[in-house]
Amino acid sequence: MSDKPSVLFVCVHNAGRSQMAAGWLRHLAGDTVEVRSAGSEPASQINPVAVEAMREVGIDITANIPRKLDYETAESSDVLITMGCGDVCPVFPGKRYLDWKLDDPAGQGIDAVRPIRDAIKARVEQLITELPVTTG
Repeated sequence: MSDKPSVLFVCVHNAGRSQMAAGWLRHLAGDTVEVRSAGSEPASQINPVAVEAMREVGIDITANIPRKLDYETAESSDVLITMGCGDVCPVFPGKRYLDWKLDDPAGQGIDAVRPIRDAIKARVEQLITELPVTTG
C-alpha cells in the first residue's frame, strides 16, 4: 500500500470533468497524491475545449488518455469522486465517496467550460485540505 493517498475521479466519458480535476490535483498537490481518472464509457480522446480551458491556466492535459473504469483501480483508491456517472462506480467498504455535481463540458464552448474548470479547482483545493498530505 502506498504511503500517499490515491484519488480516483470518475465521469462517464473521462474526457472533460474528471480529466480537468486530475489535472488540477496533480498541479496543486504535486507528487503527494496518486491521481487517477476513469470513465464508465470512455471517449476516444479528451475534450479539446477542456484541454484549451486548462491550457489557459497553465496546465497541460493533452497527453492524458480517457481510460475505462475498472474494479482494481476503484478498489485500490482511497477517495472516489464521481461527476455525473450515476451508480456506475462499485462500492467498497472503508472508501470515501464524493459526488461532485458539475455541468458537463461536452459540446460546450470555452465560455461555458471556464466556470466548470474554476468550480473544479475550488473543489480540488478543498479536497487537498481534507487529505492526509503534506504539500509545498
